Amino acid sequence: MEAEGLTKYFDGVAAVEDVSFVIRRKEIFGLLGPNGAGKTTTIRMLSTVLAPDAGDVCVGGHSVIREGDEVRKRIGICPQELALYPELSAVDNLVFFGRMAGLSGHEAKARARAVLVGVGLEARGSEVVKKYSGGMQRRVNIGIALMNRPELLFLDEPTVGIDPQSRNHIFETVLALRAEGTTVLYTTHYMEEADRLCDRIGVMDRGRIVAVGTPAELKRQVGDPDRTTLEEVFLHLTGRSLRD
Repeated sequence: MEAEGLTKYFDGVAAVEDVSFVIRRKEIFGLLGPNGAGKTTTIRMLSTVLAPDAGDVCVGGHSVIREGDEVRKRIGICPQELALYPELSAVDNLVFFGRMAGLSGHEAKARARAVLVGVGLEARGSEVVKKYSGGMQRRVNIGIALMNRPELLFLDEPTVGIDPQSRNHIFETVLALRAEGTTVLYTTHYMEEADRLCDRIGVMDRGRIVAVGTPAELKRQVGDPDRTTLEEVFLHLTGRSLRD
């Protein structure tokens, strides 16, 4: 995926301005930034939800502006908010969203079974989602984004509010997806997550990309990469002032 000069204005104010970066195939790319940095607006443009005022994004060689339908076939989106039907079972949720993605009934059922194994819920897939723990619901949320076998997966803060066991399982799932060839864009406010998972990281602040590099490369900007934390890098790049 390649973003070039992405810009978006709201009421005459630039929420995102001239943002350019590349996500390489089969890598986990972290997009970090304080509240109000422009991450959500950027992700909405990358995923065809919001049209940019300037610039473009290409996913697998397809423009989000001119070939939005082709891009949507190649991406999966797991939002921070749970996008589930609580009265349905996990498997029925997956089948429903699989059909929405264009799978046949047979394909959706087969894919749902495979996805449940991947997210560790194969033994409880027939239970209604409202009975699940928060961590289990998060894993179904990720599963929905995987139903169309995306080349590029957007994970927007997938570990918010869950226990360490569920969090660790999500880490393992993300790493397994990369090993299988899926490219991942990962957002989080947990710096240790980004340090552990991401091959490269882009840091946003005030609507712009202020740094891109591997965790070690970013740490070298501040000090010894073996002693410097990613949180120290983040505060160095974006400041210590509180954000609304």
